[in-house]
Amino acid sequence: MSQLQYKVLFQSGNSRIGELETAHGRFETPVFMPVGTQATVKSLMPDHVRDTGSKILLCNAYHLFLRPGPDIVKAAGGLHKFMNWPGAILTDSGGFQIMSLGHMVSISDEEAVFRSHIDGSLIKFSPEESIQVQVALGADIIMCLDHLTGWPMSFDAAKEAMHRTLLWARRSRQLEISPHQSLFGIVQGSIYPQLRKQCALELAAMDFPGYALGGLSVGERKKEFYDIMHYTCEFLPADKPRYLMGVGHPVDLIEGVMAGVDMFDCVLPTRNARHGRAFTFDGPLNLKNARFAAEFAPIEEGCDCKACQGFSRAYIRHLFSAKESLAWTLVSIHNIWFFQRLMDRIRQCVIDGTLERLREQIEALYPI
Repeated sequence: MSQLQYKVLFQSGNSRIGELETAHGRFETPVFMPVGTQATVKSLMPDHVRDTGSKILLCNAYHLFLRPGPDIVKAAGGLHKFMNWPGAILTDSGGFQIMSLGHMVSISDEEAVFRSHIDGSLIKFSPEESIQVQVALGADIIMCLDHLTGWPMSFDAAKEAMHRTLLWARRSRQLEISPHQSLFGIVQGSIYPQLRKQCALELAAMDFPGYALGGLSVGERKKEFYDIMHYTCEFLPADKPRYLMGVGHPVDLIEGVMAGVDMFDCVLPTRNARHGRAFTFDGPLNLKNARFAAEFAPIEEGCDCKACQGFSRAYIRHLFSAKESLAWTLVSIHNIWFFQRLMDRIRQCVIDGTLERLREQIEALYPI
C-alpha cells in the first residue's frame, strides 16, 4: 500500500491545484522539482535549495547506481541522510540516461545492456535491477524503468518501445518496495496518439500511485509535444498525480498545467545559471555581459531570494569573469527561486481563471 496521498483541492478545466503527501513532507501541486542528479543540486547546499521553497528534488538512479553505488547510499542510511536533504525525493529510473549517456550495446525485453559512460564497463540493467537500486536509495517516489525513444521515431519502433515499457512496468509492479515508497508508471508512445492511449490505459489498469509522461520534448515540434501531452492526460486517472518528465521551459510548465499535469522537473534553472543566464519576470539576463560591470542593482528588483538580498549584478558579473564558482551558486539560487515563484503564480492563476493571460505574458518574455 503506497504511503503517498494525493488529493485535488481545486480544478478549473483540466488545470488543478492539489496536495501531495509523502513520508518526507507535504506540498502543493503543480510542483517544480529541482534536479540533483548525483545527489546534489549543482553548486548548492541543501539549505540553499530549501530556502527557495523547494519541497521535493529529483535524483537519478542510473548515475547513483554507477557512482557511488546503491550499497554505499543504503549503508549511509538512505539518500535523504546521505545528501542531508530533509524533503521528499523522486528518483528517475535511468531510462533517459541509458539512451543519452550510455554507449548502448543492446536492448531486449529482458534488459538493457550498455557500456558505462564513466569507465566503459559493460552493464546489464533490467527493470528489476532498477527497482532494487531505487529501493536501496530510499527515495519517496520511484519510477519504473522505461524504453525511452528519441525523435524522429517510426511508428513501429515507437510501438515496440511502448510494449517493452508496459512489460517492464508489469514486472516492476510485482516487486516488493519499502513501505514509504511509491512506484510510478511511465507512459511512452512517442507522438502517436493510439500508442499513448494504449499505454496510458494499460498502466492505469495496473493501479500505480502515480503516472509519468515520458519521451516528450525530445526533438519533436512544439505543437506535436503539446497536442500529445493534452491527449495523453485524458486517459490517466483523475485521482492520481501526473508527472511530465524532464520539461521545464516556463511556457511548457504553464501548458503542462493546462493539460492537467501536476509535477515537473528540469535542469534548466541550474544549467542556465552556470552559463550566466538568469530568469526574471522582466525577461532573461546574461550576467556575463559587460554592460553589467557597473550595475549595482540585484539580479531582479523586488526579488526576495538570498542572491538578490546581498549581491549585485556587477559582483556576479565579476565572479563569472574571475571564474569563481560562487557565481554558479548565486544565479542558481535565484533561478530556482524564480521557478518556484512562477509555480506560485501558476497555482494562483488556476484559482483566478487567468492562466491563459499568464501564459501570454510569459511567452512574450520567453518565446518557445
